[in-house]
Amino acid sequence: MAEDFARAVEDGLKLAKRIYLGNDRAVAAPRLAAPMERTSTAQAYLPSSPMVYAVIPDPGIVDNPDLPSYQPHVHGRCDPPALIPLQMNAIELDVDCYLDTALVTVTGTWRVHCVMGSKRCDCRIAVPMGEQGSILGVEVEITRKSYATQLIAAQDGNELEKTTQTQSGGFLKPNIFTLTVPQVDGGTNLAIKMSWSQKLTYKEGEFFLDIPFNFPEYVTPAVKKISKREKIYLSVDAGTETEVVCKGSSHQLKEKMRNSGTLRFSYEADVLKWSNTDFSFSYTASSSNIVGGLFLQSAPVHDVDQRDVFSFYLFPGKQQKIKAFKREVVFVVDVSKSMTGKPLEDVNNAISKALSKLRPGDSFNIITFSDDTSLFSTSMELVTPDSVERGIEWMNKNFVVADGTNMLPPLEKAVEMLSNTRGSVPMIFFVTDGSVEDERHICNVMKKRLASGGSVSPRIHTFGLGVFCNHYFLQKLANLSRGQHESVYNTDHIEERLDKLFTRALSTVLLNITIEPLQDLDEVEVYPSNIPDLTSSSPLMIYGRYRGKFPENVKANGLLGDFSSFSVELTVQSAKDMPLDKVFAKNVIDLLTAEAWLSEDKQLIEKVTKLSIQTGVPSEYTRMIQLENTEEASKQSDTGGNKKTASNSEKQKLISRTIPLQNFSIGFGDITATRENVPPGYGEQRAPDAAEKFVKAASSCCVSLCNKCCCMCCVQCCTKLNDQCVLVFTQLFTALACIACFECCTNVCCACGGED
Repeated sequence: MAEDFARAVEDGLKLAKRIYLGNDRAVAAPRLAAPMERTSTAQAYLPSSPMVYAVIPDPGIVDNPDLPSYQPHVHGRCDPPALIPLQMNAIELDVDCYLDTALVTVTGTWRVHCVMGSKRCDCRIAVPMGEQGSILGVEVEITRKSYATQLIAAQDGNELEKTTQTQSGGFLKPNIFTLTVPQVDGGTNLAIKMSWSQKLTYKEGEFFLDIPFNFPEYVTPAVKKISKREKIYLSVDAGTETEVVCKGSSHQLKEKMRNSGTLRFSYEADVLKWSNTDFSFSYTASSSNIVGGLFLQSAPVHDVDQRDVFSFYLFPGKQQKIKAFKREVVFVVDVSKSMTGKPLEDVNNAISKALSKLRPGDSFNIITFSDDTSLFSTSMELVTPDSVERGIEWMNKNFVVADGTNMLPPLEKAVEMLSNTRGSVPMIFFVTDGSVEDERHICNVMKKRLASGGSVSPRIHTFGLGVFCNHYFLQKLANLSRGQHESVYNTDHIEERLDKLFTRALSTVLLNITIEPLQDLDEVEVYPSNIPDLTSSSPLMIYGRYRGKFPENVKANGLLGDFSSFSVELTVQSAKDMPLDKVFAKNVIDLLTAEAWLSEDKQLIEKVTKLSIQTGVPSEYTRMIQLENTEEASKQSDTGGNKKTASNSEKQKLISRTIPLQNFSIGFGDITATRENVPPGYGEQRAPDAAEKFVKAASSCCVSLCNKCCCMCCVQCCTKLNDQCVLVFTQLFTALACIACFECCTNVCCACGGED
């Protein structure tokens, strides 16, 4: 899907050369990537900032709506339609950072500068998001019309789909959301507001924010007279009472306000060209030691859960003086046939890097599974240069794909190997791209095994690869054991994301975390219910609901690297201006969805549905729709016989229409795809249309005949046919040839834009 989108943009840029922009132009015509730069066409033309495109199925409608010019006639249509990037007239970025989450809003105006004023086209909006981005909504205003996305219950969406045609929308890639606005007039201005949430990354006590804000040159308006003003507003609420220190910024921000733990910045400038770099910002807000805090907040008025809200955080600090944990690590890797090629190679590389990060005194083992299970060693191996080298050699020889995906035996074997752990942290890294029928049974078995694992039970860190594995099963498996979960939906970033999981889990600094005295409350619920360990590469953020009077003195307890007890007082404060429900919405919905999947509880499913609709965060149990509001003038009759002016006799009538969007949830795994060893990936392959199937069938038929019949055979056969048969065959083969020829001509005409 991403590659098709990129090719459509490339075709659109070729078509854009037809547009006459006048002599007084500030920028040159759109420039295509040079041949040497086309090693990755998809990467070059995928959006790296919020973008809007004109969807062009008919090249003949491409022209400047203000300065019509002579255009050579274009034969054929663009299939798939070309995408011409629209020129952008204004842009504003508004970012609110709370704890480790950023709530992002981008507001801008784009103009359909490439379509005749008498013609219409669809406009496609693309919203690239940052780290673990989640779309919250898109609003569009055009002349006499407005559009807005909204979430409804999945069953309501399915009913709506039966009566209304589905509009395109969804994800090109996991971090790029797209939406189509139907039939916009040439020359129209679109005012668009896009909202999403994303995570801040953390490294050595420093938070990093990165937002896609790199606009290509060809979206800059060509006319010099149009003023271009770029605005950025940033607020940071770190939640701590310590000073927040700005470490770096991509744009020249001006500080507007500074309080304990909070900062406000702004940036406004008249520019010749729009920003050509992503917006980045970094800051520090923690000390060298483990520090924490706790927020209390009353439930929002329209909240589906009327219990009060609490949230606590722990920052790891720099941790130079704290003793590190010894680690016993078992890597459990899926080697079913669907992992063939790049997926398994990337997993091999990531594990090799992880082995090199282990220290003397640590131990490890490697298990592969398909239908059978294979072990690197019958017991845990102490980390030495020799054992690490042997482990890597074993992976190179034994990472060989086979049929089947049997998950339970290797997991049980890994837990058994770590059952006698003393003075170290037992860890299991479970990597798979598949889904199996007994996943609930696996969770129940692991829950029982972990409960009998002693004071420090094995942590199961899970990694889901692709869209065919059940990511909610993997998340639940990790939550049961206080482990971490990471996922990747395509094959582009497997090694990077897996390395991130290894780094985070292997840097554990505090185990078995508990909060006192939560047990004294009348009712309390924590997300996740089993609090994960604190690591040096990531702060710990926990969300909860409660009834009763919250105690004034709260402590976080845990175990340090030498297994001594640790305790830190949490500063309790009111979070009046911090939208905790929105900050934690994505995480809470995912956790509740995993629990609903495991328990098959209908009431819990209903709770997730309501929470998703309330916060605007998509879930498995909701569908996104597009609301279209159209203003139409309706004439009112004058029954009193008095004359009325046109303005008095016309009233604005609002007509609403609901458009269902394509379902873009990831689901709960695909057992059939796993059984058939379908390679992991993101997005479905485009199904060939009727013409493609016909031409392909005809071509295959002709090739097959040619392979079996020589020319002399055909001549001899034809001499024995009567005139009617000859006429029928002549017409048939002529028609087949015309279909293939027409398709080639159409593609050529659309690609060259009618210039050749």
